Amino acid sequence: MARYRDAVCRLCRREGIKLFLKGRRCLTDKCAIEKRNFPPGQQGKSRRPKKVVGYGLQLREKQKGRRLYGVLEDQFRTYFEKAAAMRGITGEKLLQLLERRLDNTVYRLGLAASRAEARQLVRHGHIEVSGRKVNIPSFQVAPGQAIAVREKSRTLASIQRALDLTGGRSMPSWLEFDRAGLKGKAVSLPKREDVNFPIQEQMIVELYSK
Repeated sequence: MARYRDAVCRLCRREGIKLFLKGRRCLTDKCAIEKRNFPPGQQGKSRRPKKVVGYGLQLREKQKGRRLYGVLEDQFRTYFEKAAAMRGITGEKLLQLLERRLDNTVYRLGLAASRAEARQLVRHGHIEVSGRKVNIPSFQVAPGQAIAVREKSRTLASIQRALDLTGGRSMPSWLEFDRAGLKGKAVSLPKREDVNFPIQEQMIVELYSK
């Protein structure tokens, strides 16, 4: 399976914004944006900033979105095509599909410090949906489904560290979480206001609609 294998901090530096790809590190002064807030590469620091307009702005929004959720280009394009075929505002439907990914749901519940860590939990079979083990990160969580850490995985140190890190984080309105039972539930579909990240989804729609 294809996946990004380079240093993820380069992605944040390229977009000029924290994408929270490294969990705890992103909240400290060791974060790449805090230390080197300029594009990666040999001439990144000395290169004169270019004015980005039109296509460039649309491209940056698309790259920001797919890097935030950790999906590759072909996957992201597939999500857009699905969103375009749905009733409603295409940009909002796109974000809804991305939010409903199982790895993102595990991250949003606070069971992982980053989406990459959540993806690993899912891949290794530590998560169950409505009582059945699911090891597919792109699985679409539906309203009414319960998401829980499997019984044999509840003592994992990474989960406990994540809970300590994310304990004060607000829960999206479409999710409920039982911290003691290490289980949550999707009570509705995600809404636009549940995406607490500055992303202009309309620009992504305009890019793919050309």
